[in-house]
Amino acid sequence: MTEELLPPTLRAEINAVLDDAGVYADRRLVLRMLQTAVLLGEDRTDRLDLKIASAALSEMRDAFRLFAPFHGVSKVTVFGSARTLQDDPLYRQARDVAAALAAEGWMVVTGAGPGIMQAAAEGAGPERSLGVSIRLPFEEKANTIVAEQEHVVAMKYFFTRKLMLMKESRGFICLPGGFGTLDEMFELLTLQQTGKAEPMPIVLLDQPGGGFWHGLERFVREELAPTGVISPGDFDRVTITDSVAEATAVITGFWRNYDSLRWVGDLLVMRLRAEPTPDEIAQLNTQFGTLLAPGRIEACGPQPAELADQDALELPRICLHLNQRAVGGLFRLIGAINRLGSAPER
Repeated sequence: MTEELLPPTLRAEINAVLDDAGVYADRRLVLRMLQTAVLLGEDRTDRLDLKIASAALSEMRDAFRLFAPFHGVSKVTVFGSARTLQDDPLYRQARDVAAALAAEGWMVVTGAGPGIMQAAAEGAGPERSLGVSIRLPFEEKANTIVAEQEHVVAMKYFFTRKLMLMKESRGFICLPGGFGTLDEMFELLTLQQTGKAEPMPIVLLDQPGGGFWHGLERFVREELAPTGVISPGDFDRVTITDSVAEATAVITGFWRNYDSLRWVGDLLVMRLRAEPTPDEIAQLNTQFGTLLAPGRIEACGPQPAELADQDALELPRICLHLNQRAVGGLFRLIGAINRLGSAPER
């Protein structure tokens, strides 16, 4: 898009810089970033805006490097208050659920601060913890759990931090907290509601007998849904529980049979761990026909774009044309896929 906006001689000089640096993989994307930086200069962009853009890109690079060695490891992000004390039942809940998921082979991602974040890091242990901290005047450094393994990256901006706390994980657990925790929780729901993020399991975990999240649920169902500002089923995609065992089962169970999805044009390809039978596919069509644009759910092989990218070619697939306004129904479809008789035990 921006390539045409730079003179050919300047584009050639930028390409020469990439040659000298030995940058060949995904060359067009790197070239686009460099060209955008040049164009920001040509636009006489305000200094503060340039500082924001520069810091954001630098912070994202640091975070990408932190996560890169653990690319193939399932991760869960735990959100919660930095003010929670060690003798609080919520602290124990965060520690115990992190320990349970770490025992299942998961890594635990937190904001690297005190309170719930430290509890989760303690539960997972230093080797299975990753932290994305925020530089605040009253929180000078990351907790020692993530710091001792250098499994932490510090961010200046909340928006870059929130991106990295969410983009790498395959599940999310929110414990009661304040404005920051609620902001993160609602960001998760917004991304899921709008289809801007792939379906992921979201658990709202409370202390035993606690009513924090049930209070939020009442507000959503009694105030938001009746006014039409959200759809009636938008809150159904979260699980509210005070049980560590249930929270762990929800996170791991979401991936029992369902593996991933990919859009190929307007075709939705869902990759599974086990091939469904024809009767099971017929059952899915009967149960979820209202989610579909014209057509049916069908077994299919890898699509040309997947073949070109060598994208999970070994996995069986089902394909469908999804009504875009029914994206929330994907959670129910995934749940049904995980309950198929052909699904693996775990």
